[in-house]
Amino acid sequence: MTDHPVHNYIQEAHRQGLPNEEIIQSLLNAGWQMHQILEVVLEHFPRGVGGGVPGGDIIYVSGVSKHYGKVPALDNVSLSVKRGQVTALLGPNGAGKTTLVRILTTLLVPTSGAATVAGFNVVRDAQKLRSVIGLAGQSVAIDEILSGRENLEMVARLYHLTKQQAKIRAAELLRQFDLEDAADRPAKTYSGGMRRRLDLAASLIMRPQVLFLDEPTTGLDPRSRFSMWNIIRDLVEGGTTVLLTTQYLEEADQLAKYIFVMDHGHIIAQGSPDELKRQVGGDVLELHMQNHADAAKAIEVIRQYGDGDPHANTDTGIVTMPTGKGAGILVEVVRGLDAKQLKLSDVMLRRPSLDDVFMKLTGHDTAIKE
Repeated sequence: MTDHPVHNYIQEAHRQGLPNEEIIQSLLNAGWQMHQILEVVLEHFPRGVGGGVPGGDIIYVSGVSKHYGKVPALDNVSLSVKRGQVTALLGPNGAGKTTLVRILTTLLVPTSGAATVAGFNVVRDAQKLRSVIGLAGQSVAIDEILSGRENLEMVARLYHLTKQQAKIRAAELLRQFDLEDAADRPAKTYSGGMRRRLDLAASLIMRPQVLFLDEPTTGLDPRSRFSMWNIIRDLVEGGTTVLLTTQYLEEADQLAKYIFVMDHGHIIAQGSPDELKRQVGGDVLELHMQNHADAAKAIEVIRQYGDGDPHANTDTGIVTMPTGKGAGILVEVVRGLDAKQLKLSDVMLRRPSLDDVFMKLTGHDTAIKE
């Protein structure tokens, strides 16, 4: 419906040369909700307002749901991702992160709602969209019989690069990902970290505008994980936009400028890492019990000092609780635990982490398998 007031206003504002940020803000000030604006933009401006993407955003998702029978994997999800930075989808297994990525990369069709990536509608413009995105999924998608070089050249040829272009691009990526020494060895001889780097290199053959990384460091040792983080940072510095899914709160904290927290198919919170941490408020009291089973008993001792409910993990023996009462409570906590003959191996008062944020929002941590 071309007489929609939002549609008409955007067209007139664009004719007057107003910047996209001012257009969006004016509509918000007029009482329109962001999801209403997104619906009009996605329907009537599939390449974005004025040929760009409003507000510098490169991904728009409006009211997307995905049902498998009666089971909702995603339920009315709306979000936008800014160009040229790492944005994280954070949540446990079953939260809906991978389902959303598969929709945005044209591998699944949503049950309802709409989305665009780099100005292309994920359903109507699927073929064109695939030429400007890259995807590295949870499972490494390489041919173990072929060498690293042969894997990259094969992917390049599938993208219709000439034989010579494929050789040149493969050599560039092998050098970029520090795989030159192993370039001509079969991929089956690679370590887990090397396979991950090769898989990521393959997703970059066509220098995508947007790179989707679905839990890229799962199963990697700490050294390989840190190496992967540095590679992702370098890609963003080179102008690539990265949408990252992860269960690792530290990973989201290290890499992402903006985080969407997902649980049970919903966006339950969003913001920068610091903004999310401020939702917990104050400090966090953390106890490490010598006897892990004592964690549940320690809750009753420390509850009086908290500004929120304590949480005990009897598998690790760690008890955490938000508190704003300062370091002075540490002596009282230790005395109280000692009176109950509950032995500590460590006690600390620290700033909130994203683990604490997720615990407050959901009542469980990201290790929960659903």
